[in-house]
Amino acid sequence: MTAATSHHRNQPTAIHRAPIVPERLRSIAGQSFAFIPHRFLREGFFASLRADELRLYFLLLLAADRNGISFYHYDSICSLLEIPLESYLRARNALITKDLIAFDGTRFQVLSLPERPSVEAAQPLTTDEQLETNDPATIRQLVRGALTSRDDDK
Repeated sequence: MTAATSHHRNQPTAIHRAPIVPERLRSIAGQSFAFIPHRFLREGFFASLRADELRLYFLLLLAADRNGISFYHYDSICSLLEIPLESYLRARNALITKDLIAFDGTRFQVLSLPERPSVEAAQPLTTDEQLETNDPATIRQLVRGALTSRDDDK
């Protein structure tokens, strides 16, 4: 091992920040743009959202003006995200509860991030409806039962 090699090994590795494809650098160039603060990932906001909540939040970020305001109608949102109305309502209401968006019945506003993410504590499943919606074993049993009865009808 040479002196240069051993010296290099003891140095912390620097992150190479040069662009991979320099001719394709992103630029604002007078266009509108969306941004997501690094805190969203680093401080657990990303991890605190369910899939439909995350998708709706990102759509609202992309659609928003410089003040975070957007006017997308729920039909358009459901169509773009390919989700049923019930999933949209659940995601929208969760984002409101988690203090990430505001909604006045017509307009959305993506809010500045709160001090910390809102994480729901796990609640016990106590009703048949909760089990049928949230328990993987119950859901599997329902699906298998439905498929078995469908095969019996043939």
